[in-house]
Amino acid sequence: MAEQQTSTEYILHHLTHNRLHSEGAMANFHLDTFWVGLILGFIFVGIFGLVARKATDGVPGKLQNFVELIVEMVDTHIKDTFHGKSKVIGPLALTIFCWVFLMNAMDFFPVDLFPMIAQWVGVTFFGADPHHVYLRVVPTADVNQTFAMSLSVLVYIIGFSIKAKGLGGWIKELFTAPFHAEGTVGKVALLIPNFLFQLIELIAKPISLALRLFGNMYAGELLFILIALLPWWINWVLGTPWAIFHVLVVTLQAYVFMVLTIVYLSMAVEDH
Repeated sequence: MAEQQTSTEYILHHLTHNRLHSEGAMANFHLDTFWVGLILGFIFVGIFGLVARKATDGVPGKLQNFVELIVEMVDTHIKDTFHGKSKVIGPLALTIFCWVFLMNAMDFFPVDLFPMIAQWVGVTFFGADPHHVYLRVVPTADVNQTFAMSLSVLVYIIGFSIKAKGLGGWIKELFTAPFHAEGTVGKVALLIPNFLFQLIELIAKPISLALRLFGNMYAGELLFILIALLPWWINWVLGTPWAIFHVLVVTLQAYVFMVLTIVYLSMAVEDH
């Protein structure tokens, strides 16, 4: 596909999403991000559900061992970081780590593989123009996906805080922390600054979560695309080391997203 296009066209084609509509508000709804993320979510649920149903107290198989290793890792971090009590935090942290890892791991597939399959399907069954068939298969390289996940975490942060402190306690904390003062005049004077700092903190958490994951995965996807433009005899020389290093990036970004979520939820249930 690279030989039929200029380098710029090739890069732009690989960085263009399959959109619901080309114009209007729905142009920001990316079908490829939605469906790839949904399918990977079902794969995660299916594998873990299968292992849970077939779990044995005897000698476990390799898949059960692998799943138990992940669960123990997540459970250890929760016990070390989260100081409240919640039945949600465990499944939530496990889902975040595994789902984000699977979405990140789509970057390991050759950059032309799925776009070429999509073009073949579009041309063969729908008579589409191959140059207008787009498919990006790394959902976390889409800022819409990372912001959707981070905003979901923000909802959990507010929900955990209200559950732990009550609605009145949470609202009171918005206006009385992080600064304290003696006397009525001092307390009233700090209401607005405290609220502004609390608002900045709430906004900063989802933004940092979303942009950290998006930036790393977008950069990784773009590097793979640029490497694919190189001649075949040097392509694998640069691509192989980067793919090996990217294993660390993919895993680390899923781990960081999970750990920060646990930390933020732990902060939400603690009193200032």
